Amino acid sequence: MTRENSDADANPDLLRDAREAVVEYAPALAELTPGRTGNLSVRVGDAVAVTPTGVAYDSFDAIDVPVVSLEGERLAGRMVPSSEVPMHTGIYKHDRPGAIVHTHSPWATTMATLHRKLPPVHYMIAAVGREVPLADYAPYGTEELAANVVAAMAETDSDAAILANHGLVVTGADLETAVENTHHVEDLCRLYLRASSVGEPHVLTDEQLAAVEERFESYGQQPDAK
Repeated sequence: MTRENSDADANPDLLRDAREAVVEYAPALAELTPGRTGNLSVRVGDAVAVTPTGVAYDSFDAIDVPVVSLEGERLAGRMVPSSEVPMHTGIYKHDRPGAIVHTHSPWATTMATLHRKLPPVHYMIAAVGREVPLADYAPYGTEELAANVVAAMAETDSDAAILANHGLVVTGADLETAVENTHHVEDLCRLYLRASSVGEPHVLTDEQLAAVEERFESYGQQPDAK
C-alpha cells in the first residue's frame, strides 16, 4: 500500500518527468551490471523516484516507478522500490545531487573485491573528483552501507565511490550525467587494472588535476538552435 501525500504532489510535473527519466535510463543499467543488480534514482525536492526491485529494466512504465521520501517512506508507484533505497536517500540527504546510479559493473567490482580505490591515473577522473574512494563493506540495503558510502565520498569530495566487495555508486546533476560518469569510472577501473598488471601506474598530481578541473569548467557546448 502506498500513500500519496503532499511530498509526492508538491511538484507533480517534475515528479512525472523524474519517473519517466527512470524508465528512459533504466535500460542503460543492462550495459553496466549483470542480471537485475543495478538501480538508479532521481531526486525531486524531498521525494525520490527510484527503480523497482527485482524486475527487468525495460519491463515497467512511469506509473510503476516507486517514489519514496528522503526517510524511505513509500509515497507512490505500483512496484516495490529498490532494496538500496537507504543508500540513495542517505546520499541525497548529505550531498543533494540530482541523480544516482548504482551498478555491479565488472571492472569497478573487481576493484571492490581487491579493496582498492581508483587513483587519478587519467584526467577523466576529474568528472567525479580527484579519486574514487573505497567505502567500507556493509550488507547491501542497510543504513550502515549508506553511512559508509556517504563518509567515503565526503572525505575525498568525490561524486563516486567503490563499495568494498559490492560494486560502484556514482552521482550526478541528472541521470544522463550520472550514467555517463558511471561509464567513465568503469572504463578508468579497467584501464587501472590493466596497467597494474604490467607495472605501477603513474598518477596525476594535485596541480595537474587542478588544471584539468579548470579546463572542464568550459568544456562542452550546446548545439545551435534550429
